[in-house]
Amino acid sequence: MNSKILEIENLTVSFDGFKALNQLNFSMDTGELRVIIGPNGAGKTTFIDVITGKVQPTTGRVLFKGRNTRRLSEHQIARLGIGRKFQTPRVYLNLTVRENLDLSCNRNQNVFATLFKPTSVAERNTVKNLLETIGLIGKAEMKAELLSHGEKQRLEIGMLVAQSPDLLLVDEPVAGLTDSETEQTGDLLLNLAESHSIIVIEHDMEFVRQIARQVTVLHQGAVLCEGTIEEVQNDPQVIEVYLGQPYEQDE
Repeated sequence: MNSKILEIENLTVSFDGFKALNQLNFSMDTGELRVIIGPNGAGKTTFIDVITGKVQPTTGRVLFKGRNTRRLSEHQIARLGIGRKFQTPRVYLNLTVRENLDLSCNRNQNVFATLFKPTSVAERNTVKNLLETIGLIGKAEMKAELLSHGEKQRLEIGMLVAQSPDLLLVDEPVAGLTDSETEQTGDLLLNLAESHSIIVIEHDMEFVRQIARQVTVLHQGAVLCEGTIEEVQNDPQVIEVYLGQPYEQDE
C-alpha cells in the first residue's frame, strides 16, 4: 500500500502564459493534517483546483493513492475519495441541519427520496454521530439559514465527512468567524484528523498555530518551504516573502 495519499510531480498550470503553478512538487502521507499558506497570488486556489479536477495541469501530474487523476472529471475524482469544502458555506438553507446531513449521507438519491423515505438505524446513528462531532446536536431540527456563520461552516464540514472521503480539502474555514467559532472549528479539524487526511488552506496565522502539524508555504506557484510552524515562521525566505524585506539575523 502506498503510504502517500497525495503526490504532485513537476506540476505547471498556465493561463494565457501566466504560470499559476510552476514546476510544483508536493506530497503528503496518509493520515496527515497539512496546512498550506502563502501570500495572495501564491497559487493556493489553483493548487486545490488541480487536485479536484476543476483545472487540468499544463504539465506534470497528480497522483491520488498512486492513481494518476489526469483526464478524470471532478465527479470521478470525488468518487475516488477527495472531498472539497469551499470558503463560502454551501448548505441547503431551507432544510434542517439533520436533513442536510441526511442528504449528504445519501448522495446517490434525490432530495425527495432522501427526505421522505424511512431511514435505517445505521443511517440515523451515522447522522447522530456527525451531529455530535460538529457540535450541532442541539440544533439538529433548526433550519440551516438560522445558524451562525461558524455553525454553517461546521455543518458543511460535517456534510463533507458524511460522504466518507479519504482526503478532505478545506479552504479558509475560519474566514469571518469569531474567536470562539475559530477555536471550535480548529478543534473539529483536529478531531477529524484522527481518522482522515486533511489539507487546510488558511490565512489566519493564529488558527494555523492552533492546528498545524506540518506547514507548506507556496510562493509564485511553487513550494517555498515546508516544516513545523516554528520552522516556517523563522525561515528567512518566508520572512522576506511576507514582509517584503530581506531577513537579517541579529549579530
